[in-house]
Amino acid sequence: MPSEDRVQIRISLEAARVNAELLQKDAAKLIGISLKTLQNYENGKTKPNWDTLIKMSDIYNIPIGMLNCRY
Repeated sequence: MPSEDRVQIRISLEAARVNAELLQKDAAKLIGISLKTLQNYENGKTKPNWDTLIKMSDIYNIPIGMLNCRY
């Protein structure tokens, strides 16, 4: 009998922010980072640390496991 595979849905940081109806500048301010830093996270140039991911998860109202950080 085949085992059932679990599918994990992930959403990009940008999509999570947009779904939360936040502009980049507003999200950056709420998270406590610069606009450029948020842009770098969303573009995959850098990755947020764990504390920042937790803040994003809270602000975007999405489970942290669903955030895709393009590692």
